[in-house]
Amino acid sequence: MNILLLGGGGREHALAWKLAKSRLLAGRDDTLYAAPGNPGIADHAQLVALDASDHGAVIAFCDGHGVGLVVVGPEAPLVDGLGDSLREAGIAVFGPSKAAAQLEGSKGFTKDLCQRAGIPTAGYVRATSLNNALAALENFNPPYVLKADGLAAGKGVVIAETRTDAEAALAEMFGGQFGEAGAEVVIEEFMTGEEASFFALTDGASVMTFGSAQDHKRVGEGDTGPNTGGMGAYSPARILDPITRGQVLERIIAPTVRTLADEGTPYSGVLFAGLMLTEHGPKLIEYNCRFGDPECQVLMMRLEDDLGELLLACAENRLGTIQRVHMRSETALTVVMAAEGYPGTPQKGGAIDLGEAEEDGAKVFHAGTALKDGQLVASGGRVLNVTALGETVTEAAAAAYGAVDEIEAPSLFCRRDIGWREIAREAAARSGKAS
Repeated sequence: MNILLLGGGGREHALAWKLAKSRLLAGRDDTLYAAPGNPGIADHAQLVALDASDHGAVIAFCDGHGVGLVVVGPEAPLVDGLGDSLREAGIAVFGPSKAAAQLEGSKGFTKDLCQRAGIPTAGYVRATSLNNALAALENFNPPYVLKADGLAAGKGVVIAETRTDAEAALAEMFGGQFGEAGAEVVIEEFMTGEEASFFALTDGASVMTFGSAQDHKRVGEGDTGPNTGGMGAYSPARILDPITRGQVLERIIAPTVRTLADEGTPYSGVLFAGLMLTEHGPKLIEYNCRFGDPECQVLMMRLEDDLGELLLACAENRLGTIQRVHMRSETALTVVMAAEGYPGTPQKGGAIDLGEAEEDGAKVFHAGTALKDGQLVASGGRVLNVTALGETVTEAAAAAYGAVDEIEAPSLFCRRDIGWREIAREAAARSGKAS
């Protein structure tokens, strides 16, 4: 079977790396295509020039190259309805319909669904104008959580500590800071607790747990500074113990899948639930309709099953024939190396030498790289995802940072504390055993 992977970031490099090992590509003439891909993805797939927003061109490529499965990496094509166009053309696709992808495409849509389905989440108000939003602030106490309703590349959330800061942030949102994504704003109550990510596969009827992770959104160590698309992650998130995972499935994931199916918009693909673990149990922060980035990188490092077969089973509505997903017991941890200036204007063009970063089993996923006259250079904000395994988060972090130190890239920086909460818990557990 030929497979087409859409996307060109670190998430897609991880997917390409795993898909290339699939039995679906075991035939001599079977090919994994990637559009647009990146230099790292080129090691596993044949790169092609395709614009995912041109549905006709994607369908024509699939028809002309015998593509049996399309895997959509990023969220924008799904929110744009590419999944619907492919299904109408009789092409299997991993990813939800346009209607179901509103789970990520509209924060307000998801909050309203939670209200209908009784899913635990923060209290909220939807505002369609600056005046509405300013008036709605009266219903909340600081700190204020302000979210652009639409897609904002993971950067559309502002936590304002004071009323003055909230008013200024709202003025910027409605003034075009996030483009069309900020035409509507969701104001939420602030939830206290630790964040974690939970992943499940579904074909609209069956649901299968895919794993957990903990991301690090802030650019600075100790979770300080502005939000980013993610500066690192590790998996599994052991703070999501078996009882809590059961609560997430029963109270959040299952009602979501059931409600969407009942309302005529069944969800097929991966459900990525961002959670707040509060004193009252897990609550939904938001949904994403694709594998996270950089969470996908650590999930793929741990996955033992054939990724292609899992995704095809979702696309063909037969996920129920698979018993469970098998993950390695080790921890995987990834460190994002970003270009100076990120998450603002990144410094592009800096030379990169990977050296011996992958010599001891680490994997370097390319997120924002390009080749210029044969030299690997930075071409985006988040540039590399340096990923490694270990028996504990402490060991995985040591291995990942050891690989980071092998890379020559003067224009890149990274956080040096990925996994810090769990590393502290591991240290406390060791200390307790020693005493």
